[in-house]
Amino acid sequence: MSGALAQSKLRWGALLAVTALVLVAAGIYAVGAYQRFEESRTAASSVGVTAGQPLPAGPFILFRNTASGQGYGKAATVPLSAPDGPRAVSEHECDRVYGTPEKVVCLRTNRGLVTAFEAEVLDRNWQQQRSWPVPGIPSRTRISPDGSMIATTVFVSGHSYAAAGFSTATEISFPDGTSGNLEDFALMVNGERVLATDRNIWGVTFAPGQGDVFYATAASSGRIWLVRGSMSDRTLTAIHDNVECPSISPDGTRIAYKKNDGGALAPHWNVAVLELATGQETELSEKRSVDDQIEWLDNQNLLYGLADETTDGDSNIWKLGTGPGSQPSLFIAHAWSPGVVR
Repeated sequence: MSGALAQSKLRWGALLAVTALVLVAAGIYAVGAYQRFEESRTAASSVGVTAGQPLPAGPFILFRNTASGQGYGKAATVPLSAPDGPRAVSEHECDRVYGTPEKVVCLRTNRGLVTAFEAEVLDRNWQQQRSWPVPGIPSRTRISPDGSMIATTVFVSGHSYAAAGFSTATEISFPDGTSGNLEDFALMVNGERVLATDRNIWGVTFAPGQGDVFYATAASSGRIWLVRGSMSDRTLTAIHDNVECPSISPDGTRIAYKKNDGGALAPHWNVAVLELATGQETELSEKRSVDDQIEWLDNQNLLYGLADETTDGDSNIWKLGTGPGSQPSLFIAHAWSPGVVR
């Protein structure tokens, strides 16, 4: 018995020694990775940047800077007339950004022992006006043209629209701090109210010149719709099938969106445009899968972000015309989450 006990102790001792070595190796790797991360953040930026600038006085593009070095992950701007010029980089890290001439909304992840997620509203001098927690991973945000309403979409579970069983939380917030969850709105399809508990709503876009109207995506029981929302009636009315992350044109006549033609297990999102007056849908010539909420550069051209194919953590903003045969072109390198502000 004593020999068996001695062997057992030896085995436990060896196991503890191996465990200790693994923990030490993991700690050394974590420290090294953190040091490399900090070095990359403090290195000189790979693009021309300026700091400490308020929002531009003239039309500009607001975006998340993904150029390596100082300023990575922070909200930035470039003049609309010079998208490839030096960028003004703020001190605010954001996963998603959107804005008006007077304010910016920033969705971000606060990493630490306990990871938390937050929405923040900043004035034109990048000073915080207010902030509030959001219940999941930042996904989409938009501001109404008059700045009175802010829409946020986050993932409550799952990390992409391709993940099985994902759930979203989409809210519209007001300046007084109140907000409404769009899952509480009545979802109407073909005149009937959908009461299923698996409803998801995401990707709000506010209609210009119509303070009560917005559009969004709604999904339930495997079906996806473009819905027209009414704030006063608290309704979401389906008007078209298979529309994700809608974005309304500046003149309010068309919706640009991503459309999945690859199925739930292997999604591939094409770029499409819907004429609201006629219901005519046109798929555009972008062949890559665009998993983004598209932004309108003007009434004829679109902007969207795509992950860089050669560098992890980097992305680029592309431009695509809505005319026949238009081909995508690089608009802003090392950038993500575009917002056109006039």
